[in-house]
Amino acid sequence: MITEEQCRTAPKVLLHDHLDGGLRPATVLELAHETGYGALPADDADALATWFATAANSGSLETYLETFAHTVGVMQTASALTRVARECVEDLSTDGVVYAEVRFAPELHVEKGLSLDDVMEAVLAGFAEGADEARAQGRPIVVRCLVTAMRHAARSREIAELAVTYRDRGVAGFDIAGAEAGFPPSRHLDAFEYLRGECAHFTIHAGEAFGLPSIHEAIAFCGAERLGHGVRVMDDVTLPGGGVSPGRPVDGATLGRVAHYVRDKRIPLELCPSSNVQTGAVASLADHPFDVLARLRFRVTVNTDNRLMSDTSMSREFMLLHRQFGYDWADFERFTVNAMKSAFLPFDERIALIDGVIKPGFARLKSQRFDG
Repeated sequence: MITEEQCRTAPKVLLHDHLDGGLRPATVLELAHETGYGALPADDADALATWFATAANSGSLETYLETFAHTVGVMQTASALTRVARECVEDLSTDGVVYAEVRFAPELHVEKGLSLDDVMEAVLAGFAEGADEARAQGRPIVVRCLVTAMRHAARSREIAELAVTYRDRGVAGFDIAGAEAGFPPSRHLDAFEYLRGECAHFTIHAGEAFGLPSIHEAIAFCGAERLGHGVRVMDDVTLPGGGVSPGRPVDGATLGRVAHYVRDKRIPLELCPSSNVQTGAVASLADHPFDVLARLRFRVTVNTDNRLMSDTSMSREFMLLHRQFGYDWADFERFTVNAMKSAFLPFDERIALIDGVIKPGFARLKSQRFDG
């Protein structure tokens, strides 16, 4: 058996984590008092944590996204943004994450007069402070930023230019997020064409709530290098006997053209098990196609999405998958290497982390298993 404490010591790679979805409840309260934000639904940290988890557990992506009004509401000053970014890195490093790409939408943090550049400077400063502190405590972590545009807005080209401006200062790439239904990724083709022209990396939230057409547009029209969630690629996979119950044979599975393309091109799936259940992308963890997709050799990765709303961490996501599908350290090493290979980081830096940190870390865990 694998324990959560052991999972915390495993070197983990996180590709899909939202800055405004990972605040500490106590920080939300303190920032609300400091900034004059008075709309919180609870006035103590434990009650607030419970409210976020309960409100997010609606089975609807749109309702799930409403919880962000409160976290974004307290992230409207430079000092608040820097603090949240710093604490994010501290929390990830404590959880054993060695590489993380944390995303946020700068356009959501200008309500009190900050410019987009002010927002970027504040967040990147916080990431740097958090990494320095983690290194000093013997828990080195590499953190990069993904700059996100909101798919229902009309600022994606402007935000894409912001990502390129800061790409040598800690930004790894670009993303679009928000409710999928009615806001297809093809609405933002000018942004993606600009990014391709600049040889810049980007991922796209697709296949979480809306289904296969969202994935098709993201890869065929927009050229996404990764799929944010992408869980609905399973809509294009037919298993003998149907269903995705654990252990169901995958021999003889039939893949449609979109699923074939995703697998053949090794397009990474940024799967977020807990969040996918909360938003209704899947009915339950037992119904999650993670294991089927893994056994069909799609490039699956494990992610948190929103640690506050899902009351989760990378270690907890590992434990959920271990309990549900019986994964061992060899499986988690494969998923972690998948993620590191898929990171928007220069090739030599990826290899250095795989060979110098990830593989030795899992080798130690495997030896502990056999040593008792």
